[in-house]
Amino acid sequence: MAGPSTILYKRATFVTQLPVTHLYAPSHAWLARSDAGRWRVGYTKFALRMLGELVDVQFDRPPGTPIQPGDIVGSIEGFKAVSDLYAVGQGTFTGGNPALKNDLDGLTRDPYGAGWIYEFEGTPDTRSLDVDAYQNLLNATIDRILAQQKADESS
Repeated sequence: MAGPSTILYKRATFVTQLPVTHLYAPSHAWLARSDAGRWRVGYTKFALRMLGELVDVQFDRPPGTPIQPGDIVGSIEGFKAVSDLYAVGQGTFTGGNPALKNDLDGLTRDPYGAGWIYEFEGTPDTRSLDVDAYQNLLNATIDRILAQQKADESS
Protein backbone atom coordinates (compact mmCIF):
# COMPACT_ATOMS: atom_id res chain seq x y z
CA MET A 1 0.00 0.00 0.00
CA ALA A 2 1.42 3.38 -1.02
CA GLY A 3 1.92 6.09 1.57
CA PRO A 4 0.50 9.59 1.35
CA SER A 5 1.73 11.86 -1.44
CA THR A 6 1.71 14.85 0.93
CA ILE A 7 2.02 15.45 4.65
CA LEU A 8 -0.14 18.04 6.39
CA TYR A 9 2.06 20.48 8.27
CA LYS A 10 0.59 22.86 10.88
CA ARG A 11 2.43 25.14 13.30
CA ALA A 12 0.95 28.27 14.90
CA THR A 13 -1.08 29.93 12.09
CA PHE A 14 0.88 28.32 9.23
CA VAL A 15 -0.58 25.34 7.34
CA THR A 16 0.65 23.60 4.20
CA GLN A 17 0.73 20.24 2.45
CA LEU A 18 4.34 19.10 1.90
CA PRO A 19 4.94 16.66 -0.97
CA VAL A 20 6.82 13.65 0.38
CA THR A 21 8.69 13.03 -2.90
CA HIS A 22 10.26 16.51 -2.98
CA LEU A 23 13.59 17.46 -1.47
CA TYR A 24 13.88 20.72 0.46
CA ALA A 25 16.71 23.22 0.78
CA PRO A 26 17.47 24.97 4.08
CA SER A 27 16.65 28.20 2.16
CA HIS A 28 13.00 27.01 1.90
CA ALA A 29 13.19 26.01 -1.75
CA TRP A 30 11.93 22.63 -2.95
CA LEU A 31 13.39 20.33 -5.59
CA ALA A 32 11.42 17.80 -7.64
CA ARG A 33 12.79 15.49 -10.31
CA SER A 34 11.15 16.39 -13.63
CA ASP A 35 13.15 14.08 -15.96
CA ALA A 36 16.21 11.90 -15.62
CA GLY A 37 18.87 14.22 -14.24
CA ARG A 38 16.65 17.33 -14.46
CA TRP A 39 15.22 19.06 -11.38
CA ARG A 40 12.54 21.72 -10.99
CA VAL A 41 13.01 24.19 -8.16
CA GLY A 42 10.39 26.36 -6.48
CA TYR A 43 9.77 28.14 -3.22
CA THR A 44 7.86 26.48 -0.42
CA LYS A 45 4.62 27.97 0.79
CA PHE A 46 6.54 29.20 3.84
CA ALA A 47 9.06 31.13 1.72
CA LEU A 48 6.28 32.61 -0.42
CA ARG A 49 4.43 33.75 2.71
CA MET A 50 7.57 35.54 3.92
CA LEU A 51 7.92 37.33 0.56
CA GLY A 52 4.31 38.53 0.47
CA GLU A 53 2.59 39.43 -2.79
CA LEU A 54 4.93 38.76 -5.70
CA VAL A 55 5.92 41.51 -8.10
CA ASP A 56 8.70 40.13 -10.33
CA VAL A 57 11.04 37.22 -11.04
CA GLN A 58 14.25 37.74 -13.02
CA PHE A 59 17.09 35.45 -14.03
CA ASP A 60 20.71 36.59 -14.24
CA ARG A 61 22.04 33.45 -15.89
CA PRO A 62 21.32 32.26 -19.39
CA PRO A 63 20.33 28.61 -19.97
CA GLY A 64 23.39 26.41 -20.31
CA THR A 65 25.36 28.17 -17.57
CA PRO A 66 27.13 25.92 -15.04
CA ILE A 67 25.88 26.30 -11.44
CA GLN A 68 27.04 25.27 -7.98
CA PRO A 69 25.01 25.29 -4.77
CA GLY A 70 24.77 28.86 -3.49
CA ASP A 71 25.26 30.55 -6.87
CA ILE A 72 22.78 33.36 -7.52
CA VAL A 73 20.67 32.53 -10.58
CA GLY A 74 18.27 35.48 -10.33
CA SER A 75 15.95 37.34 -7.98
CA ILE A 76 12.36 37.27 -6.82
CA GLU A 77 10.61 40.41 -5.65
CA GLY A 78 7.66 40.60 -3.32
CA PHE A 79 6.04 43.59 -1.60
CA LYS A 80 7.78 42.56 1.63
CA ALA A 81 11.26 41.80 0.27
CA VAL A 82 13.56 41.18 -2.68
CA SER A 83 15.43 37.89 -2.45
CA ASP A 84 18.16 36.32 -4.48
CA LEU A 85 17.31 33.02 -6.13
CA TYR A 86 20.05 30.56 -5.25
CA ALA A 87 21.12 27.40 -7.02
CA VAL A 88 20.23 24.40 -4.87
CA GLY A 89 22.13 21.93 -6.99
CA GLN A 90 25.21 21.37 -9.07
CA GLY A 91 25.10 21.14 -12.84
CA THR A 92 23.66 23.30 -15.60
CA PHE A 93 20.99 26.00 -15.29
CA THR A 94 18.39 25.15 -17.95
CA GLY A 95 16.06 28.13 -17.53
CA GLY A 96 13.15 29.70 -15.74
CA ASN A 97 9.49 28.74 -15.81
CA PRO A 98 8.12 30.51 -18.91
CA ALA A 99 4.64 30.72 -17.33
CA LEU A 100 5.95 33.22 -14.75
CA LYS A 101 6.28 35.96 -17.39
CA ASN A 102 2.48 36.27 -17.50
CA ASP A 103 1.32 34.69 -14.24
CA LEU A 104 3.27 35.18 -11.00
CA ASP A 105 0.18 34.13 -9.06
CA GLY A 106 0.87 30.58 -10.29
CA LEU A 107 3.63 30.42 -7.68
CA THR A 108 1.14 30.75 -4.83
CA ARG A 109 -1.74 28.89 -6.51
CA ASP A 110 0.33 25.71 -6.98
CA PRO A 111 3.61 26.27 -5.11
CA TYR A 112 4.72 22.61 -5.21
CA GLY A 113 3.76 21.89 -8.82
CA ALA A 114 3.13 24.29 -11.69
CA GLY A 115 4.58 27.10 -9.54
CA TRP A 116 8.17 26.00 -10.09
CA ILE A 117 10.68 28.81 -10.64
CA TYR A 118 13.63 27.31 -12.54
CA GLU A 119 15.15 24.04 -13.70
CA PHE A 120 18.63 22.60 -13.72
CA GLU A 121 20.32 19.43 -14.92
CA GLY A 122 22.60 17.78 -12.41
CA THR A 123 22.43 16.74 -8.79
CA PRO A 124 20.76 18.32 -5.73
CA ASP A 125 22.87 20.01 -3.08
CA THR A 126 24.09 17.46 -0.53
CA ARG A 127 22.46 19.60 2.19
CA SER A 128 18.99 18.94 0.74
CA LEU A 129 16.46 17.63 3.25
CA ASP A 130 13.76 15.00 3.04
CA VAL A 131 10.24 15.95 4.12
CA ASP A 132 10.76 14.87 7.74
CA ALA A 133 13.95 16.89 8.17
CA TYR A 134 12.27 19.87 6.48
CA GLN A 135 9.40 19.72 8.98
CA ASN A 136 11.99 19.91 11.78
CA LEU A 137 13.56 22.97 10.09
CA LEU A 138 10.12 24.61 9.79
CA ASN A 139 9.41 23.93 13.48
CA ALA A 140 12.69 25.57 14.52
CA THR A 141 12.20 28.53 12.16
CA ILE A 142 8.62 29.22 13.25
CA ASP A 143 9.57 28.83 16.92
CA ARG A 144 12.32 31.48 16.44
CA ILE A 145 9.83 33.84 14.78
CA LEU A 146 7.30 33.35 17.58
CA ALA A 147 9.95 33.89 20.26
CA GLN A 148 11.10 37.09 18.56
CA GLN A 149 7.51 38.35 18.33
CA LYS A 150 6.99 37.62 22.02
CA ALA A 151 10.23 39.42 22.92
CA ASP A 152 9.22 42.43 20.79
CA GLU A 153 5.81 42.61 22.48
CA SER A 154 7.31 42.55 25.98
CA SER A 155 9.89 45.28 25.33
